[in-house]
Amino acid sequence: MTNTLERPESIRVERGSAGCVTVTLARPEIHNAFDDVLIRDLTQIFNTLAREDETRVVMLTGDGRSFSAGADLNWMRRLADRTEHENFADAMQIAHLMASLAELPMTTVAKVNGSAFGGGVGLVACCDIAIVAEEAVFSLSEVRLGIVPGAVSPYVVAAIGAREARRYFQTGERFDAAEALRIGLAHKVVAAPELDAATDTLLAELAKSGPGATRAAKALIQAVEGKEIDGVVKRDTAQRIAQARATGEGKEGLSAFLEKRKPNWIKG
Repeated sequence: MTNTLERPESIRVERGSAGCVTVTLARPEIHNAFDDVLIRDLTQIFNTLAREDETRVVMLTGDGRSFSAGADLNWMRRLADRTEHENFADAMQIAHLMASLAELPMTTVAKVNGSAFGGGVGLVACCDIAIVAEEAVFSLSEVRLGIVPGAVSPYVVAAIGAREARRYFQTGERFDAAEALRIGLAHKVVAAPELDAATDTLLAELAKSGPGATRAAKALIQAVEGKEIDGVVKRDTAQRIAQARATGEGKEGLSAFLEKRKPNWIKG
């Protein structure tokens, strides 16, 4: 389908049922690596989706055998000839991309169809939920190029913790899907032929939750993460649940539970 968000040569955007939008990196010939143009376009897509109230889930995946190999080698060659100031400007564009994905108000799902390296690992870490094909391989390989995973580091450290980051940031070694699951980068690992079914099951589970409640729950996590449990946090969290209970969705959910019926946001 044609979509106003679509950049056909490198990104596909498809609107599915139940408010799910799938964003596919579509450069399989170079393992969905990204350059400055793709970074700009993908950031624009996420910023546009952020304003859509009807979108409940944004799913990010890759075309072909890889999820994303990170930076395009041709782009990296160009960066090597630029000044530190010019490199800073490019790095900030990656930082904006990661933030635009991490800060989406709706649920985000990484459907990791294949390997992810460097910035590709960052994209996985920015998503709320990651379903990974067991054949996938991961690496934060920047140190082997004499650089560091700068812009993606806050999101990767948040996903896998500082202890695991100390290892993988410094070795650049590859690790498999089972290790990604163990360290917290992945939530579920399945055989590649089962990836579609696994993500469909996840979408069905998400559809049972109130649309407004899922956004509020995501915002709640961001509000309390890393905070001391003091009076400010106690008041804020109490206010959030009070507001949720007072909404039409909150009242409908409670009524449906007491009346032993499905709430009105569940179709069929």
